[in-house]
Amino acid sequence: MYTAKVITVSDRSARGERPDGSGPALREMLEQAGYQVGDICIVPDEQPVIEQALLRAVEEDAALIVTTGGTGFSPRDVTPEATLAVCQRLTPGIPEAMRAASMAITPRGCLSRGAAGIREKSLIVNLPGSPKAARENLQAVLTPIEHGLQMLRGGPADCAAQP
Repeated sequence: MYTAKVITVSDRSARGERPDGSGPALREMLEQAGYQVGDICIVPDEQPVIEQALLRAVEEDAALIVTTGGTGFSPRDVTPEATLAVCQRLTPGIPEAMRAASMAITPRGCLSRGAAGIREKSLIVNLPGSPKAARENLQAVLTPIEHGLQMLRGGPADCAAQP
């Protein structure tokens, strides 16, 4: 069983003006997949604050850190920039797979700027802010992420085995 951290990036949710719909939906999905998920962290769309939340989750030794929100074209959407600033290695295949899955649902799927990468022994994955899109994107990569975490965490991972 791996630990996971959910970070919601939203100015309105951080101010208490809008309930967080995506964070709880992702926590439920991750728990159903066998992850141990703690409290959801809600932060505003401020790059230094997002970076601090990501680094705190790494320090807490979360195997998987998922963010929701801040991946669009709005000037305040800076979650990918915060993620890239803290990652030591990028994992471009994860957001590529998510965008491909999204494109099968809506042509706007190509507009996601989500990123993914590794810091120490934690995998960080950016998901869209809408609950529906966040669930769809996580579902697209949840199975391969488990294999990636096995390798990242030093466990037995047979790369030739079929999922």
